[in-house]
Amino acid sequence: MQENYLGTIIDFSSPVGEAALLAPDSVQWRVYKNPIALGIGGIAAVLLEFAEPRIRSGVWDHSTYKADPIGRSRRTGLVAMLACYGPASVAREVIGKVNRMHGAVKGQTPAGEAYRALDPVLLDWVAATAAYGFLTAYDRFVRPVSDADKDRFMADGAVIGRAFGALHTPPTIPDFMDMMARLEARFEPHPILFEFLDIIQSGRAAPGLPRLLHRAIARASVSLLPPHIRARLELGRSYDLTRFDRLALKVAGRLADRHVDRSAPVCQASERLGLPYDFAFRPAGEQRALLAKRTLAAV
Repeated sequence: MQENYLGTIIDFSSPVGEAALLAPDSVQWRVYKNPIALGIGGIAAVLLEFAEPRIRSGVWDHSTYKADPIGRSRRTGLVAMLACYGPASVAREVIGKVNRMHGAVKGQTPAGEAYRALDPVLLDWVAATAAYGFLTAYDRFVRPVSDADKDRFMADGAVIGRAFGALHTPPTIPDFMDMMARLEARFEPHPILFEFLDIIQSGRAAPGLPRLLHRAIARASVSLLPPHIRARLELGRSYDLTRFDRLALKVAGRLADRHVDRSAPVCQASERLGLPYDFAFRPAGEQRALLAKRTLAAV
């Protein structure tokens, strides 16, 4: 499967043998393969980003989000897949193009505050929210992640954050919470938050999913926000996650975690690295044995 992004052909299956930015036994390879976790976590990340007026204005005023929110979200998802599974050279090329585009994004919020997309504080926050969202969604709605693996996920994610220009990525979830606490005074409710959630609940963002999951995914994303942040953003009881929502999402998340699609980025990347296409779906012990065998074969 090939796709064109900003003039670069993205092919997760080649060049044969080229490593990704992250190792195949990383926690990211486990988490990013699950569309339920990425959907819920990605929405939560956007909510936390849009809570910050400078990021919200930058996205709303300088991207295609208003006119084509679904296409914009799909392109963002493709870049996330590339950063995790793609050949490192292609990932760096595409991320470099994204960064150069962001270099032109600057302006003022409606309150008159200047912003620029390459502000290190904002880059750090965007990278951190994505890591927190994906990891926490997988942990809550797919399979529990150990504390050690959570720390490994956050620490390993720094390589992706740095590629996008982030200077300080939180190495643990508590460090992420500390970062959030430093920014919290700037967070504010805004109609764009509710417009974004309306798009998610309408099903337009994921037409292939059963209708009953659309509202559940929106509520689940809100549930990832700490209660005091949710209150600050005025995301009230209409977004409460029901028992049925939680059960339905856990069933969907578990099923997705076992669904092997040979054309998916994770499977193509595995074969590119000389591993079985279903490598990321195998038990950790079996993965270690396969990687050790590959290393011995290369000596």
